[in-house]
Amino acid sequence: MSNRAESVLVGLIGEGVMPSLTPPMHEREADVQGLRLLYRPIDLLELALPAIAVGQLLAAARQMGFNGLNITHPCKQLVLGHLDEISDDARRLGAVNTVLIQDGRFVGHNTDFSGFGAALSNGLPKAKLDHVVQLGAGGAGSAVAYALLKAGAKHLDLVDMDASRAAERAAELGELFPAASVTPRSTSELGRIMPEADGLVHCTPIGMAAHPGLPLDIDLLEPRHWVADIVYRPIETQLVREARAKGCDVLDGGRMAVGQAADAFKIFTGRDADRDRMREHFLDLIAAEESALVKAAH
Repeated sequence: MSNRAESVLVGLIGEGVMPSLTPPMHEREADVQGLRLLYRPIDLLELALPAIAVGQLLAAARQMGFNGLNITHPCKQLVLGHLDEISDDARRLGAVNTVLIQDGRFVGHNTDFSGFGAALSNGLPKAKLDHVVQLGAGGAGSAVAYALLKAGAKHLDLVDMDASRAAERAAELGELFPAASVTPRSTSELGRIMPEADGLVHCTPIGMAAHPGLPLDIDLLEPRHWVADIVYRPIETQLVREARAKGCDVLDGGRMAVGQAADAFKIFTGRDADRDRMREHFLDLIAAEESALVKAAH
């Protein structure tokens, strides 16, 4: 019989987090390992609380014996001022998505970047990183770009509809990784830069169920390109589907979702998650969601 003397209580703070798949992923992995873990979404919209309430929620979680919290939009920057310690990578990124509560102290980490890094190395182990084009330089895009540069990307083109955001992000990353070249680009330049690129990473909402479509002209992709998407609802975005059909090696968005969850699980519990098992559970959850949507539509 499994030893369940140890228990772990964690939560997720953010807006609109009730449908998150992170809680069931953590709970299922803990169950298999014989660990009693309870993971609760703490939705700011449901509680009618502003984002700046993240500090008081952290304090309340500490009082109630939580072991840690995941932090998502719009609190990843706001939480920084409430932490006692921040990992080097999270500090450099200026964003925290995982807080360990240990000995009454709040210790901040970022598993968005590490989750994508693990997804890339596990899912596309042969991906050439000499020249990478990234679409989207927002919050998730920042973590992904950081992961790409940390993985050894030599040239990174940051493409964003907001030219000032792309320029600001490129300048920040260029300072953090002086050996690499990070260049802000506009969408109009894609036709010129894609022939020079090894791979493409997609970090915009295009392709989500609510924003269907393609983020670029699919004719710009060649079979030699690798393609990574971070959208995972649906898991088979149009980009992933059409890139695969062209012969590209592809990485679906579920890989990053599982990667960040597995890294957070290790921080919260001190135990390694079985990433393959966690991915299978994640795919089951996504399939159940999609099946329910199909039934509802009929």
